[in-house]
Amino acid sequence: MEVVEELLVGKLRIIQDTSLYRFTSDSVLLSRFLRAKKGERVADFCAGSGIVGLHFYAENAGVARVTLFEMQAPLAEMSRRTVALNGLEDVFSVENVRLQDIPPAYTEAFSLILCNPPYERGGFANADPQKALCRKELSLTLPELLAAAARCLKYGGRFALCYRADRLSELLCEMTAHGLEPKKLQLVSGRPGEKPYLALVAAVKGGKKGIDVLPMLANEKGNVP
Repeated sequence: MEVVEELLVGKLRIIQDTSLYRFTSDSVLLSRFLRAKKGERVADFCAGSGIVGLHFYAENAGVARVTLFEMQAPLAEMSRRTVALNGLEDVFSVENVRLQDIPPAYTEAFSLILCNPPYERGGFANADPQKALCRKELSLTLPELLAAAARCLKYGGRFALCYRADRLSELLCEMTAHGLEPKKLQLVSGRPGEKPYLALVAAVKGGKKGIDVLPMLANEKGNVP
C-alpha cells in the first residue's frame, strides 16, 4: 500500500510503498553527513524511493541539480511521482538503470555522489526479492559501485556512502584502488558505549591522502528526525 509521508524538512513529502523497501535512519544520516557546495550537481545512487537525494536537497541551498539512479522500475516510478508531488521537475530527474549501465552522457557529470547501497552478504534465501535487492549484494558488488562512482564523478568530486562497519577495511581499500581517496569517516552505534554497526565515509576523486575521523555517533532510536 502506498503512503505519502512528511519529510519533516523543507515542507517536502515522499511517497513510499509499505510492501517495498522503505528508507531507514541510515539514509537520513547519510544525507546529513556532508554539506553542499554552491552549484552542486548531485547523484543519488541506489536511490530507492529517492530519500537521500530529496533530504539532501531540502537541507542544502547550494544544490543545482539532483539525478536519482534506481534499477528497480517500481521504485524509480515512485520516485518520479514524488518529484512531481513536490513540484521539483526542474531540479530532479530519475534514471531507471543499473549503475553498471549508466549512459556515457553521465561520465564526469557530478560533483557529488551519495549512496546507500546494498551491503549485506548471504542469508537471502527467504527474503522478499525486491527488498533483498536493496539490502544484499545480489546485482551490485562493491567494486562495481565504486567503478561507477569514479566514472561519473568530476576530478575533485566527492563520493559519500554508508556501509557496514565490519566491512570498513574492505571499503577503504577498494575506494583507494578506484582512485577515490577516503577523506572523512564517522562510525555509528546504536547506543553510547556499544560497538558501531555503520560507517559513514566520504572520499574525493584524485584526493590527497589523509582522513578526518569524527567522534562516534550514537543513533539511539534508529529513527533520526
